[in-house]
Amino acid sequence: MKRFKLKSVLVVLFLSTALISCSNDDDHAEAAVKTKTAFVTKIEGPATGKVNDELSYDVTFTVDNACGEFDKIAETTIGETKGLEVVAKYPVNGVCTQQIPDPKKTVYKFKATAKGTFDIKFRKSETEFLTQKVVIE
Repeated sequence: MKRFKLKSVLVVLFLSTALISCSNDDDHAEAAVKTKTAFVTKIEGPATGKVNDELSYDVTFTVDNACGEFDKIAETTIGETKGLEVVAKYPVNGVCTQQIPDPKKTVYKFKATAKGTFDIKFRKSETEFLTQKVVIE
């Protein structure tokens, strides 16, 4: 009986140690970042392309401070016009020493499955888009 009691106590101690030691530190890393729209200042890339060819466009955008980094490209709407926007991420904790941030760049890939003229629109302000026309032959 003494042996069974000792084993039970050891099992309970082991399980409680395992449960307590499994902290979820990854959630804190995600919470330490905020995201915000970064306005695009320039789109550079080809004006023509072919069906099913992937075209690359260099997208230049500005961030609020030197700690801002590219996060993703997302769909957005201004009024009834649909387009794209660059989303930048900023650390919540920490100090950014550089006051004037340099413009950042990312690459946007575009692939058309049909012939025609397409407008690639990126948000350049709260109320307007910067547009790059591409003709697919």
